[in-house]
Amino acid sequence: MKAVILAAGIASRLRPLTDTTPKCLLKIGERCLLERAFDALIQNGFDEFIIVTGYRQQQIVDFLQARYPVQNITFIYNDRYESTNNIYSLWLTRPYTDGEEILLLDSDIVFDPQIVEKLLDSDKADILALNRHELGAEEIKVIVDDAQKVVEISKVCSISDAIGESIGIEKMSAEYTKALFRELDIMITTEGLDNIFYERAFERLIPQGYSFYVMDTTEFFSAELDTVEDFQQAQKLIPASLY
Repeated sequence: MKAVILAAGIASRLRPLTDTTPKCLLKIGERCLLERAFDALIQNGFDEFIIVTGYRQQQIVDFLQARYPVQNITFIYNDRYESTNNIYSLWLTRPYTDGEEILLLDSDIVFDPQIVEKLLDSDKADILALNRHELGAEEIKVIVDDAQKVVEISKVCSISDAIGESIGIEKMSAEYTKALFRELDIMITTEGLDNIFYERAFERLIPQGYSFYVMDTTEFFSAELDTVEDFQQAQKLIPASLY
């Protein structure tokens, strides 16, 4: 299984913290977000990594090559990072991930490595990590059916119907990625939908018979860092065991 990390964004809402540093290289505790992600993945047996860069990409390349010199890392540069969203970055990974088993991660989350372990241990081929908490407008919210399969996943779906937030870690089977990139190809090349969240592709696959199960990982620490306030909060709340 390959690990795919999307790290192209400018993270304008985290300024001034990101004025000279890409978001994934910001430190929470003793390690930056990207180092935490790589350590968690390596700890769980991953040895092949695909990372999409954009904003201040050379800093990311330099950091990873220095910190993980023996790891198999493929760098993909999104030269349209200023005008596109994460759906475009994901689409750029197609030559390496279409028809492959992958674990997809957003690069702006700090999380307990046990979340990855739990996803990998699941007998479900396509599954995402879910955090149950009070929801607002900003979260990627998830609505499920009685079998705990996703029927809606977006920022705009009903808060009262949602069971929690997708934290931004998804395990996908080869069958799912084949369908996903078929859909992404239509969305990007035909419909020009390159400046939206990739969860829209997930939603479009549901009527086609492709959907994620959810795994409740609320017991494990995770936090998405979109704003300076998020960053300050994560610094306070991160457990000592992860510091």
